[in-house]
Amino acid sequence: MYRLDPRYAPAAQAVLGTGWQAVAAQLPYGRAVVAIDGPPTVDWSRLADRLAHELTGRGTPVTLLDVRTHYAPPALVRSRTERPEDADDPYFRKLADRPLDDLFENLPPAALPTEGLLLVYGPGAALVEHDVLWYADVPKRYAEAAVGAGETGANLGLPDEKPAFGRLFYIDWPMLDRHRDALARRLDGWLDMQHPDHPAWLDGAGLRATCAGMARRPVRTRPYFNSTPWGGHWAQRELGFDPDSRNTALGYELIAPEAGILIGTGPAAQAEVPFQLLCVLEPLSVLGAEAHARFGTSFPIRFDYLDTVGGGSLSVHCHPKESYMRERFGWDYTQHETYYLTLGGSDTKVYLGLREDADVDVFRKEVERAISDGVPMDPEDHVLAFPAEQGQLFMIPAGTPHASGAGNLVLEISATPYLYSLRFYDWLRPGADGNPRPLPYEHGFANLETGRRGEAVAHDLVQEPRTLREGSGWREEVIGALAEMFYEVRRFVLDAGAEAVDDTQGRFHILNVVEGDGVTVLTAAGDRHELAYAETLTVPAAVGPYTLRATGDGPVRVVKALVR
Repeated sequence: MYRLDPRYAPAAQAVLGTGWQAVAAQLPYGRAVVAIDGPPTVDWSRLADRLAHELTGRGTPVTLLDVRTHYAPPALVRSRTERPEDADDPYFRKLADRPLDDLFENLPPAALPTEGLLLVYGPGAALVEHDVLWYADVPKRYAEAAVGAGETGANLGLPDEKPAFGRLFYIDWPMLDRHRDALARRLDGWLDMQHPDHPAWLDGAGLRATCAGMARRPVRTRPYFNSTPWGGHWAQRELGFDPDSRNTALGYELIAPEAGILIGTGPAAQAEVPFQLLCVLEPLSVLGAEAHARFGTSFPIRFDYLDTVGGGSLSVHCHPKESYMRERFGWDYTQHETYYLTLGGSDTKVYLGLREDADVDVFRKEVERAISDGVPMDPEDHVLAFPAEQGQLFMIPAGTPHASGAGNLVLEISATPYLYSLRFYDWLRPGADGNPRPLPYEHGFANLETGRRGEAVAHDLVQEPRTLREGSGWREEVIGALAEMFYEVRRFVLDAGAEAVDDTQGRFHILNVVEGDGVTVLTAAGDRHELAYAETLTVPAAVGPYTLRATGDGPVRVVKALVR
């Protein structure tokens, strides 16, 4: 059974609790400055009110200092965090590289109180001199929902303004992530504010001990699905996700910048922490020495679902080439992708690469007419279409035009950057607000790989499986490897009850069950992890030897990705 809430016990020495009274009990009784930092979408007013109530109730006087009231004027915050060269681009921005203290003209003073506690709270609170430091958090999906709902103050440093997705993705998150990661090794506590009247918390030393343990055994992040105009309904019907939502288009199985891990003993006692903390605190154990040297603490591969079953085709788009991604958008590596057809068939399509006879000038003119005059175009006049056969992998190096057609469930195995889809054509489809969806086609044509067309696409990007090794009742195949892409995709094929042996050899593996009931993952250290159909599992580099044991009565197929 697919788990909507994979959960892991905290380390033996960790202290996990719930409720404001328990949080207050962790704070000093004597004079101290307590800083609680975190993103703007935390309910900071509720946090301050409830914590102050509990502290004064136990006899500890509290003085409150909301750092948001000390931010620089909005115009100054914008001038410090927004690049002039991005002003003319309505679609994308370069990732912000500014420190969080750009939000302030002058940091507020935080003198030790004459009695009790000074509680300093809000994004940037850790910049104020303090004695105790906590981090309050809500997962990034809350921020996306808040911006989508137009909630005032959802953007960093602009507490009185309506929010924008452009600032959230390209400015807020990079600044907040760097700030949080820099604090991780000295946090005294982690506060999960998803339920502001009943928060969950984990002591800082226990958080780090728990991350150290998880970095050495298989771990699954908490999945969730987003809706889009093209979305389908497979995940609603088959996995039980959001049955009342519009659709389940994008399934976030493992997208490291947004993924979370549930730590706790049950739904009533669990804290969600970012997967990224494992990479920051334990980079060698999670990524391995070579990947850490190349990517730092950025986990470089993502797994997600594109659900168009009962939905529509994705836009025809490409992703930036590496130099363009680095210089224009600020990522150190680019968005190479692959599509694995978990569900598909001969009557559904994957669009990939240019036709042999494609005329890029004509393609561009038809794209411009579709945008300016609403004239429909047929992408197959310019882009190849392949049958979306179940089990086929399609390689999509940067610059290659592509799309999944309607009726597919694609497991997208890709490089982690995911904010730069350079769309050419979107079927004249309106967005959720009723307006035409944005088409950054100028970026798309600037990155279009015009030499990858015709027979070369079928030969290079739609590869036949090649057996790498095999044993009794199992084999491991390479199903996608390309010199210009830094990772490759393999597949285990196991008979019922068969066991396949593997070894990370210092490189992390990511697994997903694409056919069959599932597998049991058994490590040399004695860890055991069940993995069901459609679930994704990270096997950290530190795991070393492990075994896949097929469960159920039939054969099982498991896709594996790793850095080459």
